[in-house]
Amino acid sequence: MSLMTFLERVADVDAMDKVIEPARKAVNAALRPQAFKDLLHGTWLGHALHPVLVQVPVGSWVSAGLLDAIPPLRPAATVLIGTGVAAAVPAALTGAADWSEQDTGVRRLGALHAVANTAALGLYVGSLVARGKGHGTLGRVLSYAGLGLATGSAAVGGHMSYAQSSGASHSATAARALTTDWIDLGPLDDLPEGRPALRTGKGSSVAVPLTAVRRGARVDVFISACSHLSGPLHEGTVESVRGSECLVCPWHGSAFDLDSGSPRRGPAANPQEKLEVRMEAGRVMARLPGRNR
Repeated sequence: MSLMTFLERVADVDAMDKVIEPARKAVNAALRPQAFKDLLHGTWLGHALHPVLVQVPVGSWVSAGLLDAIPPLRPAATVLIGTGVAAAVPAALTGAADWSEQDTGVRRLGALHAVANTAALGLYVGSLVARGKGHGTLGRVLSYAGLGLATGSAAVGGHMSYAQSSGASHSATAARALTTDWIDLGPLDDLPEGRPALRTGKGSSVAVPLTAVRRGARVDVFISACSHLSGPLHEGTVESVRGSECLVCPWHGSAFDLDSGSPRRGPAANPQEKLEVRMEAGRVMARLPGRNR
């Protein structure tokens, strides 16, 4: 059985939900207020924070494994293991924040990922304790076991990110299917004032849903699939969020600045794809910006 087949089977085990759902609710209750959770999501950065922070424990532990193989360098390995243990805490917090807002299958694999990482962390803490007591051989055995477990867990995280698109921008993916030509979205007067309206753009094989928001003579047009998990933004609302007029997703409450598409409230960390707009004889024309063409 391939690793992908195994992980997909784990993602289908609904019996896990009896444990996962209470854990998810506990995470959401603990990571308050919303501004703190947005900090962990990376909303302020415009990029998910978890994959950035995990580089520190992973890099520290891999480097420690190499140094442990060279006797004169083993004291430095101990320092790196301690660095990785300390860095694992904020990395775990960002991962928990993202995990709590994911689809069911991702949450199931995320639970496996979290358990494996926790076990690896425990082995590294045990390694530090053993080294501190002068039991160098036991310390190295524990740290190499931790490295093996962390490596396996990283493979699970990679599957979540790439095969299940847990950290990808679903808005950017949808934008790739849209034509690069100017799209006629109809008369300006047909758009309601101050609330999202569904329009469609020509795609390679199917029509691509777009969301248009009229504010007087100005119109902002976005890919309608929310960058977080493809929520239908045309069914959302326009609200003032942290001083900016935003388009708010109806599924998880992510808020995107109408002027720029930047996230103002999570769980979305990626910007929302926004189209260029011009007026022609009272009609709204839109197309993808140059970076997408």
